[in-house]
Amino acid sequence: MKLRYHPRMFSHFETTVLLQTLFLIAIVAEAMTAALAAGKREMDWVGVCLLGCITALGGGTVRDVVLGNQPLTWVQHPSYLLLTGGAALFTIAVARYMHKLRNIFLFLDAVGLVVFTIIGCDVALRLELPVVVVVASGMLTGCVGGVLRDLLCNSIPLLFRAELYATVSVITSLLYIAGLTLDFNHDLVLAVSMLSGLALRLLALRYGWSMPKFIYGGNIH
Repeated sequence: MKLRYHPRMFSHFETTVLLQTLFLIAIVAEAMTAALAAGKREMDWVGVCLLGCITALGGGTVRDVVLGNQPLTWVQHPSYLLLTGGAALFTIAVARYMHKLRNIFLFLDAVGLVVFTIIGCDVALRLELPVVVVVASGMLTGCVGGVLRDLLCNSIPLLFRAELYATVSVITSLLYIAGLTLDFNHDLVLAVSMLSGLALRLLALRYGWSMPKFIYGGNIH
């Protein structure tokens, strides 16, 4: 099943500006949290900078490579590399105060998840790809940066743990696609899907909601 692309979906100026602003805030926040993860692994300043860029821009990069969408976002906008790398290095200077901002960064991470997801869906919709690919594109954009961060830090990625993360991305994507399919106003669909995804993520953090775990203790031999 494919959604018919219509330029009206993506042409509203205020919507574009809002998404772009939230995107920039999100990549800065992701780069700063990645810098803290690098600090815990005692990486040098180059490692801090690289991990910040990879975490903030990695999801979109993997999405574009998989979908064949060229040029890559950071190639088209090299300033994103400067912004995320600079944010990561700035974190070194203010690291001693970061623990006081933990809740703010958890909130910004949740915002980033839903914003990246919507942007990923839009990319796939522009390419007129099937619905399942649109959902996968949203999830790749929203989640893969964190996966790359955790792998480079030798940790089990958050995506593969029980915590609601990828689930939030999928639900956000489905709400967005459903609203567009029903031909509701794009701004309304955007607001409802983003706020729903954000609320679900924050509630999961607040109450410890999680997906069921698979535990196997047997011998496979």
